Amino acid sequence: MIKLLFVFTSAVCLDIFILYFLGLVGRRWGSLEVVERVSGGETELLLRQWLESGLRWALLSGGAALLWKQQQQEEERGPLVRRWILAHCFIAPVYETGRLTLFGNFPLEKLDTWLVGSAAAALGCLFWETLLPDSSGGSTGGGQQKQKARVLFMRVIRFYRPDYLLMIGAFVFLTLAVLCEMFIPLYTGKLIDILRVEQHWDDFRSAVILMAVFSIGSSFSAGCRGGLFMCAIGSFICRVKLQLFGSLVRQEIGFFERTKTGDITSRLSTDTTLMARAVALNVNVLLRTLIKTLGMLYLMFSLSWKLTLLMLMETPLTGLLQNIYDTHYQRLSKEVQDSVASSNDAAGEAVSGIRTVKSFNSEPSELHRYNNRLMDTHNLKTRRGTVRAVYLLVRRLIGLGVNVAMLHYGRLFIQHGQMTTGSLVSFILYQSNLGRNIRTLIYIFGDMLNCVGAAGKVFEYLDRKPEVSTDGTLQPEKLEGHVCFQELTFSYPTRTDHNVLEDFTLELKPGQTTALVGISGGGKSTCVSLLQRFYQPHHGQILLDGQPLQNYQHKYLHSKVVAVGQEPVLFSGTVRENIAYGLPDCSLERVQDAARKANAHEFICELNKGYNTDVGERGNLLGSSQKQRIAIARALIRQPQVILLDEITSFLDAESEQMVQKALANCSNHTLLVIAHRLKTIERADQIIVIDQGKVLEQGTHQELMEKKGHYYKLKEKLFADDSTHAQDKTRN
Repeated sequence: MIKLLFVFTSAVCLDIFILYFLGLVGRRWGSLEVVERVSGGETELLLRQWLESGLRWALLSGGAALLWKQQQQEEERGPLVRRWILAHCFIAPVYETGRLTLFGNFPLEKLDTWLVGSAAAALGCLFWETLLPDSSGGSTGGGQQKQKARVLFMRVIRFYRPDYLLMIGAFVFLTLAVLCEMFIPLYTGKLIDILRVEQHWDDFRSAVILMAVFSIGSSFSAGCRGGLFMCAIGSFICRVKLQLFGSLVRQEIGFFERTKTGDITSRLSTDTTLMARAVALNVNVLLRTLIKTLGMLYLMFSLSWKLTLLMLMETPLTGLLQNIYDTHYQRLSKEVQDSVASSNDAAGEAVSGIRTVKSFNSEPSELHRYNNRLMDTHNLKTRRGTVRAVYLLVRRLIGLGVNVAMLHYGRLFIQHGQMTTGSLVSFILYQSNLGRNIRTLIYIFGDMLNCVGAAGKVFEYLDRKPEVSTDGTLQPEKLEGHVCFQELTFSYPTRTDHNVLEDFTLELKPGQTTALVGISGGGKSTCVSLLQRFYQPHHGQILLDGQPLQNYQHKYLHSKVVAVGQEPVLFSGTVRENIAYGLPDCSLERVQDAARKANAHEFICELNKGYNTDVGERGNLLGSSQKQRIAIARALIRQPQVILLDEITSFLDAESEQMVQKALANCSNHTLLVIAHRLKTIERADQIIVIDQGKVLEQGTHQELMEKKGHYYKLKEKLFADDSTHAQDKTRN
């Protein structure tokens, strides 16, 4: 900081020397006196100011560059010094150019111009550096975040494109509401001027009528604006939720295993609503405040440009003060939170270890420790409160000073006939709202970019591509159902370091039943999941009739390869809707035929409303055996070519199991893959595959494997009998 002050001081001294030297040259040549006596000398004087400013800028920039090079601090404060030099040198000619263009010649003394310009440049550069720091160096990450926020914000805006008529109507009414509201203070001042004169009742009546029209128009337009915005927001929320849900259901199973259900529901319910309401409402407030601010500035300039410039001096001061306050207040708030957490930890430790505290007679020390933590918190809160009090005091003193100055100069302007009393009242009414509007603009702009954080989470899911491709197009009219697992290696996304299947090879022939047996965790259910394309193998491939599974069209594949799990999931709705799930035009006769094959028709007919009976949430109004048979019917109604059965008979009684086995046995042209722990189901399989740790240990019929007395022989007595008895106990219960 000392080095920075040294550079600034050196630049100011150098600039004073340059000004003094240029003044000597001007007096020696007599240019200044000549210019002032010649008609139209303002142009030559202005040109001279621009030339002087350019020369000063070149000399000061060169000197500052040399000083920074010596101090080796160019990367830290160089941009701030360069901005100050540029503004300091050129603010005077820019001001003079605008003043002469708009208001004619009101000359200022050279030294006054230099002092005012220097102070304004320093204040402007400090304001710029504090609120809008240079994007180079360490703030690159912040700049990237802001750029990302802007991109997300524009994507949210583009999502409103289908509702452009509603948005255009809302913006039209927004503009009308702001314009009507903006003219009310103006006519309030005119009414005051009219009341000072006795014989102007017609003007008074006209002003009152116009004020009433503006008030009614503002209220009506504001109501229409709010209604149209809410309609657009509602349509936006429905559209985004639908697209997000569509993107979610297209994701692979591994995505749902890695992502918490709470995160998904939060994106669907909370974040979509937040991104719609926050962004749209912030845009509403931003546009309304921006239009109102620009309109008020225009009217204030028309009333008195001098008072407007005086009032605008408050803006950089309050902005700088707000930034300094936010920095210190947020830091103290974090320290307060940490201190409160420390106090709670001290109390929690004492309570949880109360036996130890009492046994060592440490109650006074624990009380003292807790009191110290509380005092730390109290001191931090006091400091935070002091910072806020000082901030409020300084902000109000600044506002009070500006108001006093405005009233003082307003009285002088009224005395000299430059303003009327009504104009001053109108100006004061505008000024009281302008500061609040500017603070709202600063807050809303930042808050609007922060709100797109929720949009970023939603777009993250919308843009996500499933890791398991569903772009296949193959849809043969006839499918044999010949399945080959060729040297598969696979690990679950949640445990990539552990291979569930390794160099796994298996063949499922059409018209045959293949049973997979083995201890839990051996990879049996993984084979079923891979056949359904829930996951993508890391190595190897699965062939269906000689073609890789990924080549088949997604809907076609899942109509030809169906699975029934150990714990079937039913959805709220009727029995008929669950059996015909995914088949909207399915007839009742087809549903009943599938139910008969699954031995479910009889118990369905005994329900209160038959096939129209509500199964409840997740089928909780039905028994386990009933849900299992409805799930089997749901699979059979699609007339698949490959049927995957994962412990489907575990909740069925002996009679129901026999009926299902007969129904499946009638499907002689189907490929059946069965995972079961019941020996009765295993014995009937055409081939039995023993799997352990993702590898095939034995393969053959029941009789062949029993004669080998290998792994299958050992599993027969140990696993099948116990699980069969356990399943029978479940059925009785």
